[in-house]
Amino acid sequence: MKISAKHAFHRFVQFLFIFTFLLLGVTPVLPQDYDALEGVKGLNTVFDYGHASPEEALIIFPAIREVYQSKSVTSLPTPPSVIIVFHDAAVKFLTTERNGSKEENATRDKIAEVIRQFENDGVKMEVCMYAIKVFGVNPDTIMPEIEKVENGWVAVSGYQTKGYSLIAVP
Repeated sequence: MKISAKHAFHRFVQFLFIFTFLLLGVTPVLPQDYDALEGVKGLNTVFDYGHASPEEALIIFPAIREVYQSKSVTSLPTPPSVIIVFHDAAVKFLTTERNGSKEENATRDKIAEVIRQFENDGVKMEVCMYAIKVFGVNPDTIMPEIEKVENGWVAVSGYQTKGYSLIAVP
């Protein structure tokens, strides 16, 4: 029995479709890497960030990004919502001022880039104006991506009341 090229092509497409369907049906969309995420619809997280070292911020910030970019989190039915509330001495490295050493200024430039990245990712950021006053930071120099709130702890408490999980970065 002779099969035409058109018939063979249709058979191949059918085979490919069935194979793909079976492959997707057998392979889960994403294996649950965390027992903690079983039954969770989405993650809402507020980071209470008071860590003073700008150098260590460049280590901690990528870890924060990993929380909301993790495939285990992004595969949940509801997209993650992330807020960072800056307070304590962390407010010192959130300024547009560059009056330190060349190395300090380079570190602040890297932090500014990550802050812009956070904003592009949809992360909401707030800074505690009480801490701004205590640490003598000029409020006019706070990066424009960061919203000013009178008291960061009030903000963190409010987000917790709304159901956000708290991660403290002292």
